[in-house]
Amino acid sequence: MRSLLYSLAAAVIAFSSLEASAASFKIIANSSVRADTLSKKEVADLFMKRTPKWSNGTPVTPVDQSDRSSIREEFSKNVHGKPTAAVRSYWQQQIFSGRGIPPVEQPSDSAVVALVRSSAGGIGYVDAAADTSGVKVIAITTQ
Repeated sequence: MRSLLYSLAAAVIAFSSLEASAASFKIIANSSVRADTLSKKEVADLFMKRTPKWSNGTPVTPVDQSDRSSIREEFSKNVHGKPTAAVRSYWQQQIFSGRGIPPVEQPSDSAVVALVRSSAGGIGYVDAAADTSGVKVIAITTQ
């Protein structure tokens, strides 16, 4: 019985921390983007440039936070399932092999919002408390 209680408590703590970390950032997109909800895999594919266009044919413009940003670390762990350093390493390999370049980086939430707002296919992520006026917030599903 005691081990069952410990297991249950651990599960509650794990779920709570997952919920808290998922709530630490939000995905934003240009208001012209038709999607209201995306899966984590779809978001990862957009940011890793495996999905280069939206369903209407508009090129995707992913916008990353600075690689020193705690929000980027949360995003990388939650969406890509890896730390920022691993994602950065992937992009270094892509650059070296001539197969791609990483998303544009911006130094702050407000800079990400401004670039996403001005780019027809823009998508980015910001702190959950950031002002997202002029862009749409996209819900993330776990599927």
